[in-house]
Amino acid sequence: MGCTAGSLRFTGDHDADDLLNNNLLALFIGMLLDQQFPIERAFIAPYRLRQRLGFDLEASALAEIPVEDLVQFFSQKPALHRFPKSMAERTHRVCQHLVEHYSGNPQAVLVDVSDAADLRQRLLSFPGFGEQKVQIFIALLAKRFEVTPEGWEQVAGHYADVGFHSVADLDSPEALSQLRKQRQEARKAK
Repeated sequence: MGCTAGSLRFTGDHDADDLLNNNLLALFIGMLLDQQFPIERAFIAPYRLRQRLGFDLEASALAEIPVEDLVQFFSQKPALHRFPKSMAERTHRVCQHLVEHYSGNPQAVLVDVSDAADLRQRLLSFPGFGEQKVQIFIALLAKRFEVTPEGWEQVAGHYADVGFHSVADLDSPEALSQLRKQRQEARKAK
């Protein structure tokens, strides 16, 4: 099972969206950074990181960079995350994990998965990927990249549903506005 070019279009930067849609490592990094930070900034960060590095995002290249240097790239203004040091370290660990377990190829994570439960287990082994992030990532892969292993809807839970639940539902800046509106209404209802 491979990953096709995606249909994410919400960051407000066409080139950043293209990177997310065509570079699975950029998508992994965006997912990793999507916590305690505005969603569009988390997902534009891989593009800004590529600009700062001056080369394409590849797991083996990022894993070889001294982590202190990666922290510096994350910390340059504007910082790539609210917590640039810890997120640079996590990004480094994700890249090391890809090198150690998938020969540095993020596409290999998707190859020969028997079903969504198998994909779930693979994703849970990544540093910084807990249950909720994995559910969202599986929904994102299914809804935007046509990666639909058997049982993905059950594994993704409510993120598989139609509506505005996560980044998996974002195909435009308007969809991002809808997601924010829905989240705001949910907070008010509590």
